[in-house]
Amino acid sequence: MQETRLKGVKIGVVLTGSHCTIGDVLPQMRELKKQGAEVHSIFSYTVDETDNRFYRVEDLKKEVAEITGHPIINTIVGSEPIGPQKLLDIIIVAPATGNTIAKMANGIVDTPALMAVKAQLRNARPVVIAISTNDALGINARNIGLLLNMKNIYFVPFGQDNPMEKASSLISRMELIPDTIVNALQGKQLQPILLGPGCLS
Repeated sequence: MQETRLKGVKIGVVLTGSHCTIGDVLPQMRELKKQGAEVHSIFSYTVDETDNRFYRVEDLKKEVAEITGHPIINTIVGSEPIGPQKLLDIIIVAPATGNTIAKMANGIVDTPALMAVKAQLRNARPVVIAISTNDALGINARNIGLLLNMKNIYFVPFGQDNPMEKASSLISRMELIPDTIVNALQGKQLQPILLGPGCLS
C-alpha cells in the first residue's frame, strides 16, 4: 500500500541553501511520514543561520521539528554518528545546491550536510540527490557527472526549469522524492532521470 510502503524506514532529509526550493521539499517530508517513514532533518550551516525572503529560520525550524518529531541536526559533531551508529537507512539531500554538489563530488566535508552524506556512504547506504542549482549545466556539470557514476548515489529526476532565461539551471521534480527513495532502497535509479520540457510543472 502507498500509505505504508516506507513503514519503519529511517530517512535523513538534508536541507541545503537553495532557499527558494525548500518550500517544495517540506510537503514531501510530510508525505514520507504519511507513507510510514521515520524522518530526521539535517541542516547545512546556511539553512540553519540565514533568514531570507522565503522564510525566517525560526519559522522553518519550528515547521521541520513539527514534521519530524526529532531534533534538527545542525552541527558536524551531530552528523558524524550517522556513520558508526548506522542511524539512517537512506539520506536525501533536498534541495542540493551547486556548492554542496561540488563539495560532495570532491570529498570536501565542512558542513553538517556533507558530514551526513559522508557518514552514510561510509556504510554503503544510499544517498539521494535532488538538484536545485543555476550552474548545473555550467561549471557544476562535471561534478554532477561524477556523482551520477558513484556507487550508492541516486538522483531525483531533473530537468531545466527555465531554459530560455537560465540555460544552465536544473531542478529536480520534488514530488518524485518518495518514488526515488523507494527505488534507491532497492538499489535502482528511478527513470527517466532526465525530464523534458513541461515535465517540471
